[in-house]
Amino acid sequence: QVHLVESGGGLVQAGGSLRLSCAASGRTISDIAVGWFRRAPGKETEFVSTISFNGEVTYYADSVKGRFTLSRDNNANTVYLQMNTLKPEDTAVYYCAATGTEVLVSRQPLHYKYWGQGTQVTVSS
Repeated sequence: QVHLVESGGGLVQAGGSLRLSCAASGRTISDIAVGWFRRAPGKETEFVSTISFNGEVTYYADSVKGRFTLSRDNNANTVYLQMNTLKPEDTAVYYCAATGTEVLVSRQPLHYKYWGQGTQVTVSS
């Protein structure tokens, strides 16, 4: 069982930056993929980014490509989402999620077994 806790959310002006962290406990995440998803009010859950167990493969949604960077520190059992040049449309609750060992990477929420509680990101214009 993996327990995930997100942190780093908050209120920022458009053009600003935030770094979200996803700290895992319960077991190592060094052999599983971790992804970030977000949900804005009235909208469905949206894929943001994912990273393979060893950090060699990353995918980003087109809407965040070039602005967000996903990385991981397996020694710290933590994944980081650096978000730059934030826009009001990035406002959402951001969730980190982890897969099982059978998944290399995935953009689909259904492939993720473990989910955090989420952290709110609000970008003002």
